[in-house]
Amino acid sequence: MAKVVPFKAVKPTRAIVGLVAARPYDSYTIDERESRMDYNPYSFLHIVNPGYKYDKIITGDLRYKLVRNRYMEFKEDGVFKQETEPSFYVYKIVNRHGQVFSGIIAATSAEDYEKDVIKKHEDTIAKREEIFKSYLQTVGFNAEPVLLTYPDNDIIADIIKETQKGYAEFEFTMTYRDTHYLWKIDSANTITTIQREFEKMSTLYIADGHHRSASSYLLYKDEKAKNPNHSGKESYNYFMSYLIPESDLVIHEFSRLVKDLNGLTKEEFLIQLDAMYRIENRGIMPYHPSKQHHFSMYLDGEYYSLYLRKARYKFNTALDHLDAQLLYKTILAPILGIKDLRNDNRIEYVNGRHEIVTIKTSVDSGDFEVGFGMIPATVNQMKHIADEGLKMPPKSTYILPKLRSGITIYEF
Repeated sequence: MAKVVPFKAVKPTRAIVGLVAARPYDSYTIDERESRMDYNPYSFLHIVNPGYKYDKIITGDLRYKLVRNRYMEFKEDGVFKQETEPSFYVYKIVNRHGQVFSGIIAATSAEDYEKDVIKKHEDTIAKREEIFKSYLQTVGFNAEPVLLTYPDNDIIADIIKETQKGYAEFEFTMTYRDTHYLWKIDSANTITTIQREFEKMSTLYIADGHHRSASSYLLYKDEKAKNPNHSGKESYNYFMSYLIPESDLVIHEFSRLVKDLNGLTKEEFLIQLDAMYRIENRGIMPYHPSKQHHFSMYLDGEYYSLYLRKARYKFNTALDHLDAQLLYKTILAPILGIKDLRNDNRIEYVNGRHEIVTIKTSVDSGDFEVGFGMIPATVNQMKHIADEGLKMPPKSTYILPKLRSGITIYEF
């Protein structure tokens, strides 16, 4: 039974929301960040990068305190205003490729996270969890929702559809040509209906935001332990999420680029591959696989197709069927010697939307020796892996929609 509650969002005013909204901080290059802050005093980047004001890099607890100061200044200056009543928010994104994502921004339960009602499919790094937990405790807000997905539900879909017939509180287009819309749901009856529909669901799945949700859970545990009068209704019991139906979720793959052949010659490498794969040289014509357990490879100016010899590989769990795991177990680790996918600097990842061009360019330039492509994982694969309590390798999925910071803010 999933618990989803309305909350009093802090939001920019309609006139400047498009100036406030920002991509995640790390998705910008240094030049991009500085350019946006130079010319846009309302950008949320000013809050998360408070050192810009002093032309200085500031880290740790001091940065967190200054982030809190910048946030309070935005509120004092009227850039942000808080709702007077708890609400749900229907949020729609139409990206430049014409893909449409519609869902509900709400507060979701840290206890559900603890009890595995909210399921995970990716490993998190404990150090990053602790760092972000400390950040949340100091700044007192969360400005980017966790992306959750739920089974398609006709009643919720009808509510979203009817809500979108009304006047949008926000409608703005970003420089990436994605258009964003937001409507508020404050009707008590509609809120109750939405909550009851989610209560019927045994499971929600994290699509994107595993570290944010894990850190919010750690915050909940800390604050609960410190509070002798804990009631379960405090704001720290929840974290902000964007819930979209499974049919709206779009999953792209991440391709792999490897800097060397682990001391092997090209011929030695191909011979070792032959033990697990049927190999076909496709020449100079770009090639991308169309089936599960098939891979593309770009090596020495030529494309290859790799077809798994299934008799040589055992499928015991849902994770074994995932192509990113299969590539790791059959090529990256045993042949190329890449055991730590998170920290080995010999490997890099390219999201599948740019795969063919980026892999060819990166290998032809000499920066990398070989590149591998695959088809995307499916929503059902992601769910089955989570249901079995297993975790995907890092960079197994590139999931859309990608959310913006600063449109709705949840205060603890």
